[in-house]
Amino acid sequence: MAHRPFRVLGIQQIAVGGLDKTRLRALWIDALGLELHGDFQSETENVDEDIAVIGSGPFQVEVDLMQPLDPEKKPAVQNPPLNHVGLWVDDLPAAVDWLTARGMRFTPGGIRKGASGHDICFIHPKSSDEFPIGGEGVLIELVQAPPEVRRAFERSG
Repeated sequence: MAHRPFRVLGIQQIAVGGLDKTRLRALWIDALGLELHGDFQSETENVDEDIAVIGSGPFQVEVDLMQPLDPEKKPAVQNPPLNHVGLWVDDLPAAVDWLTARGMRFTPGGIRKGASGHDICFIHPKSSDEFPIGGEGVLIELVQAPPEVRRAFERSG
């Protein structure tokens, strides 16, 4: 395999969905003890989400608790319930260019700001004739790691 011009550093987030995020909060915040960190809404993405966190500093992981703004519209953030996994990458533009050149299918929208303010893009869960590599049924978010996260992962080995 050719030299990969980027590294996946670790998990940035997982996103879980349901029709009622109060039930998700009861599990993840009330029962499991994650801390509520913020919220985010987007009509384009049909999402109303609470952002919970576990861990601290550069190793903090988000658990996004998502419900649709309109259950009749797409994207249906509640289906599947484990909506997506977010991965920290050290060089998002290089990752997208390199993966695209090798046939990776990305969702529409390209690189853009995500709910936490980091640049993001999504690997499509399904491949296509034009792009034969996809997430094999899993939506994968690539997240540009900020400098402090990159340094922490470099120090940790």
